[in-house]
Amino acid sequence: MNRLICTLTLAMMLAPLPLAAKDKTVEINVIPYPQSVEIGKGQFKAAGATFNCDQAIDQKSQRQIKSLADHITLVSGRTCSFASPFGLKASMERNSRIKGFVFLKDASMGPEEYSIEVTKKSCIVKASAYNGFLYSLETLKQLMDPSIFGNDIDGSQRFRIPCVTIKDKPRFSYRGMHLDCARHFFSVEEVKKYLDVMAIFKLNRFHWHLTDDQGWRVEIKKYPRLTETGAFRNGTMVGKQWDSNDGVRYGGYYTQEQMKEIVAYAAAKGITVIPEIDLPGHMLGALASYPELGCTGGPYEVWTRWGVSDQVLCPGKEAMFTFLEDMFTELMDIFPSEYLHIGGDECPKKEWEKCPDCQARIKELGIKGDDKHSAEQYLQSYVTARVQKFLNEHGRKIIGWDEILEGDLAEGATVMSWRGVKGGIEASAKGFDVIMTPNTYCYFDYYQCEEPSIAKEPLAIGGSLPLEKVYSYEPLEGLDANQQKHILGVQANLWTEYIATNDYLEYMLLPRLTALSEVQWCKPSDKDYVRFTKAMEAEAFRIFDILGYNYRKNF
Repeated sequence: MNRLICTLTLAMMLAPLPLAAKDKTVEINVIPYPQSVEIGKGQFKAAGATFNCDQAIDQKSQRQIKSLADHITLVSGRTCSFASPFGLKASMERNSRIKGFVFLKDASMGPEEYSIEVTKKSCIVKASAYNGFLYSLETLKQLMDPSIFGNDIDGSQRFRIPCVTIKDKPRFSYRGMHLDCARHFFSVEEVKKYLDVMAIFKLNRFHWHLTDDQGWRVEIKKYPRLTETGAFRNGTMVGKQWDSNDGVRYGGYYTQEQMKEIVAYAAAKGITVIPEIDLPGHMLGALASYPELGCTGGPYEVWTRWGVSDQVLCPGKEAMFTFLEDMFTELMDIFPSEYLHIGGDECPKKEWEKCPDCQARIKELGIKGDDKHSAEQYLQSYVTARVQKFLNEHGRKIIGWDEILEGDLAEGATVMSWRGVKGGIEASAKGFDVIMTPNTYCYFDYYQCEEPSIAKEPLAIGGSLPLEKVYSYEPLEGLDANQQKHILGVQANLWTEYIATNDYLEYMLLPRLTALSEVQWCKPSDKDYVRFTKAMEAEAFRIFDILGYNYRKNF
């Protein structure tokens, strides 16, 4: 008997480990990491699988699901059939054994929530709305070999998905990325490529900075000189030599049709475009085109240098408000977003202090300065409130940089905190909704290392923001429970004073965008920098290579 026991024990010791034990070492390389992940045993072969779709799913989502089926067919060489939508949920409830991909509508889920349950024979996906299905598809693609992101045919690749159960939804509803196309202009195709990488990592707001002292990029048909004159500058300063000029005329603008094209392209990827018209400062592009909108009447010139100009719009002139209302009326026909960004940052008041029209407006309104703010600061509050009222009457809301807190701010405005987190803390304490975008964690025009000269980094505006610091940001730190309710989300900003090419733009964006996505999506308990960097090397870098993005490889 003892001999038999010893023989059995030895056999058990030499036997291969069961699959369950092996599968415990399986890691998924999804960025941003899902809220709940349970690893099972085995794999599901996506290549050649049938796609079954619940007829309750909207047509737009069904087209995206079919697009994945078609793409797997393309890159694997194995046909993924797309079954005609039918009452799939009812069939499954009757214990019908349906194999392959199964997409079901689950009305109990939130609009950006989804679940995935993968076995060796099936992959069941549930969501309630378009964005939820989109995010499930992005997660499925990241669960497969990264070659799924390309167009090269590989007949040996089965595009296996590990058996896993995922339940997922975002932490924040607003997950933004900003792009400054005023300092340097980027083509429609370059903007689309920017949106493409945002979509892979589940960002859903594109903040498009379209006007500034260095150029006006928006076609407004009622004011044609904005693009005839304001869209071009007579040269650009060289490096950080403030009085220099390269002498090369520079500019460009987006037609209304091109902007509509961008809006539609973004919407198909679950992204809302929020345009920014910065006012009443940062307006030399408009003043050079229509000098009567300024305090002095000009002449004005589109700026060839960076920085903040003292020349701003004149709120003492009623024509200025007529201009803004006309301009926003055309913009609202292009951008369906609930929010429009009106800037409000870095508006010097020197011209207002000596402008007879501005001083007459201050007197007319009975504005007086106090210990906290000057009369001119309250005058800017009047501009903000008047624009806000006009947009509210048309069913829109405003976002402004945290300077709009200086003076009085009307109820319903949303504050974008950029000068650190202080503005967000103050605004949320006052009951305003907030988007956190502090320069200390979210300014991607900063260098990506501590010693840029040693690392031979290209010229940037300054500062240091390495990948790990972006990842470490906690948006709710220092806020009480009531303040936390007002934090809509997080955004990073990419200003382009020193970023003139698309290659450099992508280099500054990537891979920091991936770290941002986990700040926006993941609960703090789900963040893990070691796990994240492993996923970067195993998945994200390969995706960037396949799609042709330029990125910083050393982190």
